[in-house]
This record gives sequence, structure tokens and C-alpha cells, in this order.
Amino acid sequence: MDSLKLEIKQLLIAALDLEDLTPADIDDDAPLFDTDGIGLDSIDALEIGIVLRKQYQLTIAANDERTREHFRSINTLAAFVASQREPVHAANETARKGE
Repeated sequence: MDSLKLEIKQLLIAALDLEDLTPADIDDDAPLFDTDGIGLDSIDALEIGIVLRKQYQLTIAANDERTREHFRSINTLAAFVASQREPVHAANETARKGE
């Protein structure tokens, strides 16, 4: 999961033009949308959603109240990505075995 967290940090830095930050500057549990954390805003949240959908083929429901919690920190984003990857990975393995 650490490589996934690093990958997400790199994606966010590139997508949001956070040139003054490095992945090491972003604590895995720091709030992304709080002034005590990274200090991102709602426009950044939209950008993050777009990047994550493109990179990981995620399904993100805007009206799902859990979405806010998924976007809380790097840890929660990584857990969200991993949870959606597992069913896809399992389906791909099943399909491969059937060939």
C-alpha cells in the first residue's frame, strides 16, 4: 500500500500543480481539505476525482456521503483505491483462469 500512497501523492502534486510540495511533505494522515493539513479546496476535490477516475478507473458517486470520508487524507484515498481495485483484480483473475 505504501507504493500506492506514493503514487497518489505524486498524482496530486502533478494534477494540482503543488510544485512547492514533495511526496515526503504530505503526511499520509494529514487532512487534505483543512488548513491544518494540505489546505485544498472544493475545486481541488473535483480535480482529484477526475485524476483518480482516469488513473484507477474508479467509480466515485458525488452524492454518496462516504465520498467526503474517502477524500479525507492520503490514507483514506489509498484505502478507497485499493477497495475498488480488489474486485476488478479478482474478476480479472477469474477470467484468466477460465481461458
